[in-house]
Amino acid sequence: MIGSFVSNLGFGRLGAVVAAVGVACAAHAQDLTPRSAGQSKPVAIVNAVVHRVSEPRIERGYVVFSERTITGVGPQETLDKGVTPETHRIIDAQGRHVYPGFIGAYTQLGITEAMAVRASTDTTEAGGVTPEVRTVVAVNPDSTLLPVTRSNGVLLAGVFPTGGLVPGRAGVIRMDGWTWEQMAVRADAGLVVNWPMPRVISAWWMNRTEEEQRRNIERSLRTIEDLFVQARAYGPVAGGTIEGPRDLRLEAMQPLFASEDKDRRPVFISAQDVDQIMQATAFSDRHGVRVVIVGGRDAVLCAEQLKKRNIGVMIDGTVRFPKRDDAPYDDAFTLPSRLEAAGVRWCLGSGEEPGHERNLPYSAALAAAYGLDRDLAIRGISLSAAELLGVSDQYGSLQAGKSATLIITTGDMLEVASNVTAAFIDGAEVNLDNKQRVLERRYREKYQGMFHRK
Repeated sequence: MIGSFVSNLGFGRLGAVVAAVGVACAAHAQDLTPRSAGQSKPVAIVNAVVHRVSEPRIERGYVVFSERTITGVGPQETLDKGVTPETHRIIDAQGRHVYPGFIGAYTQLGITEAMAVRASTDTTEAGGVTPEVRTVVAVNPDSTLLPVTRSNGVLLAGVFPTGGLVPGRAGVIRMDGWTWEQMAVRADAGLVVNWPMPRVISAWWMNRTEEEQRRNIERSLRTIEDLFVQARAYGPVAGGTIEGPRDLRLEAMQPLFASEDKDRRPVFISAQDVDQIMQATAFSDRHGVRVVIVGGRDAVLCAEQLKKRNIGVMIDGTVRFPKRDDAPYDDAFTLPSRLEAAGVRWCLGSGEEPGHERNLPYSAALAAAYGLDRDLAIRGISLSAAELLGVSDQYGSLQAGKSATLIITTGDMLEVASNVTAAFIDGAEVNLDNKQRVLERRYREKYQGMFHRK
């Protein structure tokens, strides 16, 4: 039927139909929320429960910020007398809570709109090894998922590519901006590597022989090894000390080998099983690179190796079934507390599809319900995430000198009943409306009208 329809259209008419469909789809997915306008004068949030994260919380305190930067945090009685309604915009929180903006550590926000619609998904580059690809350049600032996510306190996100062995470089974005350049906090946060499963699979659904699987595993491991050997050897060419042909793939990997620690980007290795994680730790030793494990369901079994090498783990959610048939029912729920007890650095992602990334605080709440200290649960979705993504110098905690990226809430954000009443990104207040709230108001009006109709 489609072929018959197309054959009856001239090229111009077909192009017009395709263009019309494209415009309709784009308009349907467009975020119409107003962008932040910035501050007119410094802001002081007073009489609040202040969760500093890097230090104990203050039961009755203040946060003052000017332009993009926090200028003061402390108990209410120490507030500078010069902070007045004439000089500052005063927000009396009246016992509400103030948190640093939460960080979705591992997401595909901005590069996926509807997972069932292929045209709205831009997570995978052509080719299996593409280290030169920067994911943030594909972020759609008009995604309707961004305002939905930030309305529940998630103001920053790590955006990761998927697919292939080396799909590209992750980035960190803020949830506000007209363009991807305005949204980018760190355009190159590190290289992503999807570590191959080193064991053959004998399940009923596997349609490859064990020998074929072994060959594929060996080929994949050799590809990763060769890539990093070549990238390190390319260093003198990239540095201009010797002449040679330019290679964009190898040039893009040079920040992994930077001599200054502040300039060195990590390798985010996606690995769940114990043998994958052990291979990844050995890989970090061979190539002298910083590694962060993404996933890490078996990370507790490798705790000593991870702790020895200061390798962090980016947990991809707690709302999951146990990994093995003989595992306890709360295996995923307790993973953060077990890693914390083992002394392994970790942060927590939601593990959700992009449309549900707003549920990040509830993943932390589940970990807190199963043994993790509540303050550590908040740290896992704020400062710890900022540390593993390389942005903790500006984000993740409420400290003087850091970015004024924070939220005001009605209560403890580990409780589902709590709501975000205000949010600031780099000092600018952002609009908390979103498509879901518009639809809520619309249908409340619809059904109220139906039931009150005479």
